[in-house]
Amino acid sequence: MSASMPLPRDAVAALLGRYQVPAGVADELMDAAGTVRPVWRRFMEHIAGQTPEQLRHQIARANHYLRDAGVYYRQYDAGVSAELEWPLSHVPVLIDEADWNRITAGLIQRANLLEAVARDIYGPNILAREGHIPASLIASSPEWLRPLVGSRPRGGHFLNFAAFEIGRGPDGEWWVLGDRTQAPSGVGFALQNRVATARAFAEFYANANVHRLAGFFRHFRDSLNGMRNMETNRVSILTPGPMNETYFEHAYIARYLGFGLLEGDDLMVEDGELMVRTVTGPAPIDVLWRRIDSNFTDPLELDATSQIGTPGLVSAVRNGNVTLVNALGTGILEIRALLAFLPKLCQHLLGEPLALPNIATWWCGQPAEAGHVRSNADRMIIGEALSTRLPFELDDHAFIHGNQADDTLGKLEDLLRDDPASLVGQEVVTLSTTPALVDGVLLPRPMSLRVFLARTRDGWRVMPGGYARIGRSENPAAIAMRRGGSAADVWIVSPDPVAQETMLAPPEGPFSRAVPGTLPSRAADNLYWLGRYVERTEGHLRLLRALHLRLSEDPSGSAPTVALLRKALDERGLGEEANVPDRLLQTIASAVNSASKIRDRFSVDGWMALNDLAKTAKRFSGRLTAGDDAARAMGVLLRKVSGFTGLVHENMYRFVGWRFMSIGRALERTQFILQTLRETTASDAPEGALDLAVEIADSAMTLRRRYALASTRATVVDLLALDPMNPRSILFSANEIKEHVAFLPGADVFGQLSALSRAVLQMQTSVAVLTPTTLDGAALQAIRQQAFDLSDLISTTYFR
Repeated sequence: MSASMPLPRDAVAALLGRYQVPAGVADELMDAAGTVRPVWRRFMEHIAGQTPEQLRHQIARANHYLRDAGVYYRQYDAGVSAELEWPLSHVPVLIDEADWNRITAGLIQRANLLEAVARDIYGPNILAREGHIPASLIASSPEWLRPLVGSRPRGGHFLNFAAFEIGRGPDGEWWVLGDRTQAPSGVGFALQNRVATARAFAEFYANANVHRLAGFFRHFRDSLNGMRNMETNRVSILTPGPMNETYFEHAYIARYLGFGLLEGDDLMVEDGELMVRTVTGPAPIDVLWRRIDSNFTDPLELDATSQIGTPGLVSAVRNGNVTLVNALGTGILEIRALLAFLPKLCQHLLGEPLALPNIATWWCGQPAEAGHVRSNADRMIIGEALSTRLPFELDDHAFIHGNQADDTLGKLEDLLRDDPASLVGQEVVTLSTTPALVDGVLLPRPMSLRVFLARTRDGWRVMPGGYARIGRSENPAAIAMRRGGSAADVWIVSPDPVAQETMLAPPEGPFSRAVPGTLPSRAADNLYWLGRYVERTEGHLRLLRALHLRLSEDPSGSAPTVALLRKALDERGLGEEANVPDRLLQTIASAVNSASKIRDRFSVDGWMALNDLAKTAKRFSGRLTAGDDAARAMGVLLRKVSGFTGLVHENMYRFVGWRFMSIGRALERTQFILQTLRETTASDAPEGALDLAVEIADSAMTLRRRYALASTRATVVDLLALDPMNPRSILFSANEIKEHVAFLPGADVFGQLSALSRAVLQMQTSVAVLTPTTLDGAALQAIRQQAFDLSDLISTTYFR
C-alpha cells in the first residue's frame, strides 16, 4: 500500500493500517492500486507526523470554534425539534484542481440546461408540446406553479443560485445524484466547515495551495446588489424563521454578506409593489434571496395554509417589481423523474451531451421504461416520481429491492399496474469513500458532495469546494445527518500558489459612508423585548439573591424582610419552591427567543453570552440548597447578565435598533424600581425594608457616600426615584427613554411632538417635579400606569 509513497512511509503506513476500502468501491484517498493519490500525500504525511495528543488538540480547536460560533442545525423527530451541534467530520475531502475543473465545466453546463428547461416550462412550453417532456408529469407535480406560467423573472433568469449533489461511482467518474434549485441550503455551513477545518490544520492549510471561498461569496454579493433598482434598497434573505432546520446559516450568511434577514410577516404588498414593514413605515424592497419553498411564499395564490408567506407576493412578481433568487416555481427542476429526460434534453437544447451524467433514471409512466424497472427491480431504488429527495434520503418513500420481502415486491407490482406514472426507478448508488476519523482511527466512509453555483455578472461561478456528506458507517444510506452522518470541508488543491481572496471589493470611486438600512418592525419589536427580558432577569436575580443572603444568616427565615421578599417573589411568580424558579428560566428563555429572531443583528459574542446565561441557569436548577449556596449561584448569574449587557452596550452600533432595546431595558427597570419602592416604602413595611430596597437596586455604596446617616424614607426615595445621576433611579430611566425616543422616526413632525414623544415628556416631567415628600404610594402608582401606557404606545406606533 505504501511502497511508492514518499517519506515518512512507515508513519503513513501505520496511519492507514486499518484503512480497508470495500471491494468494487472507488476511494478518494487511494487509487485502484492501493496507492495514496498525489493530491493527498502531503496531507497524509502531515497527519502521520502528529502524535495522538497533537491530533486531538487540532480536532479540539475546530470543535471549540464551532461551539463558540454557536453553529447548529435543527432536527425534527416525531414533531419535536431540537438544536443539535454541527457534526463536523474533521478530515477534509481533497480534490485535485484538474479533476475539479472537469466537474466545474459539467455543472455549469447543467445549470444552463436547467435554466433553459425552466424558461420553457413557464414560457412557450415547447418541450411538452413536442414530447420531450411528458406534460402530465409536469402538471401533476405540486412544484409546478400554474399562477407563474407566462411570468418572466424581472432579472431575466429563473436560476441565480443552484446546488448539485454529486458522487463518484465505482469507475472513478463523477455523477449527479440530484439537483437543488428550489432554495439550496448548505452554503453557510460549507463556509463554517472551512473556518473550523482551517483552524484544526492551521499549520498545514496556510501553505497547502487550497482555493479560498471568499471570492465566490464576494462575486455573488456584488451580483445581487447589482440587481437593485436603487442603491439605498437592501438585498435581503427571506427565511421561514428560527424554527427552520437551517436557520443558523440564514442568519450567518445575512451577516457575512451584509444582507437583511426577513420573514414573510415582515413583508406586505401595496399596489403590486413589495414593501418591508419598518419603523418608518413601508419601504420598497426589490431583491430577495429566497430560502423558503415556493409554495409557502404566498397564501393567496399558492398554499392557502401557509403561515410564513406574504399575501400578494406572486402579484408583485408578475408585475416585475421584485427579483427572487431563485424564481418561484423552480422546485419543479428537482423532481426525480425529470432526471430521466435530462440527457436527451441537453442534446436537444444545448446541442451537446451531458458532460457530467446523472444517475440512470427510468420514469415508469412509459411502458418500455416500466417494463425495464420491473425486470431489474433488484438492482434499483424505486420510489416516488415526483419526490425531490435524494436517493440516500429515502426511507418510507422508497422500495429498495434485492433481498426484500415478497409483500414489498407485491406492492411494487400493484403500483406498476395501477399507477405506474407515480414511480421512478434509479440505479443503486455505490458512493466512493473518503477518510474519516472514527475514534482516532482513519477509516473509509461513503460520501457525496454538494457543490454550489452562483450567477454573477460574468456568468456562473462555482464555489471552489463545497460541502461533503460523510457516512456514519459503510452503509451509503447513513450519510444523511438525521441518520448520524456528518459534514466535511472540501479542499480544491492547486499545484501552484492560489490567490488570497477576500470579501473586499475594489474601490469604484470616492468613499461615501453607507446609509444605515431601515429597521423592520419585527426586528424592532424583538430588540425592545430583548431589552425588557434581560432587565427583568436581572431584577428577578437581585430579589432571589437578597432572599438567600438572609436565609444564609437565618435559615429559619424569621426576619421580617424575608417575609417581604417572599411576598414580592410570589407576586412576580418566583415562589422559592425551586431555587432557580421556573419563571426565571422562562424569562431567560424569552430573552433567548427574542434574540434568536434577530441573530443577523447580533454579534457571536453577544449570542454566546446570552446562551451561556441560559445554560448556566438550567444547570443550577434543582441542584442548589437554600441560603449561601443559592445566593452565590444568583451572584454568578448576575455577573453573566452584566457581561451580556456590557457586550451589547460597548459593541452594538448606535442605530435605531439599539435605541429600541435601550428603551425596553429602561422601561423594565422603571417598572422594577417602582414596584420595589411601593413594597419597601409603604407605611406598614417592616424594619430593614429601606435598606433592602437600596440593596436590591445595587445602590448601597452610593447611598453611604451621599448620605452620612442611616437610611430614611426621604434618602432612599430621593436616590432610587429622583436622582438623575443614579443609573438605577426612575428619573434617570425616564431621561434615558426621552433621549432615545427623540431619535426614533417620527418623534416630531415639523416641530410638533408625536403622541409618543408627548407621553414620554409627560412621564419624565411628572417624575422630575416630585420631591421625596410628594412621591407617595399614589404617585408611584400613577407613574407605573404611565409606564404601562407608554409601552403600549410604543407597540402601536412602531410594531403593529
